[in-house]
Amino acid sequence: MFKSILVPYDGSPNAEKALDRAMEMARLTGAALTILTVYRHHSMLEASLSMVRPSDPGNLDDIMSEHATEVAEYGKEHVLKAGFENVRAFVTAGHTSRTIIKFAKEHGHDLIVIGSRGMGSMEGYLLGSVSLKVTGLSEVPVLVV
Repeated sequence: MFKSILVPYDGSPNAEKALDRAMEMARLTGAALTILTVYRHHSMLEASLSMVRPSDPGNLDDIMSEHATEVAEYGKEHVLKAGFENVRAFVTAGHTSRTIIKFAKEHGHDLIVIGSRGMGSMEGYLLGSVSLKVTGLSEVPVLVV
């Protein structure tokens, strides 16, 4: 069955549902769980126009990375509280769907469990959701929750 399950996690309600379903599957199969939080890299121009903290704008990539780390750690704590010990959490920057697919392939995951709709931007509504892109492009089986 499955040995290593990847759960792309952005803290959204559907990501929570996907994480819970992944835990159910891991209980049944003995698979390890990996949480992946992907944040979008911002160009210097985007960062200079940012209104994230008007009094102290800081570096937008650092702010996004810090937030993504908090989200990933929250997901990991949720899994640990449920009694799992074999869970890891990663944070990376990139184009979300491509990064998920590349990560799954590079780390040998044999299943991706993903929420049907996350915290995506307006781009997701116009160009298609991350889950749709992952299911269409992944060589690894994908369960959309």
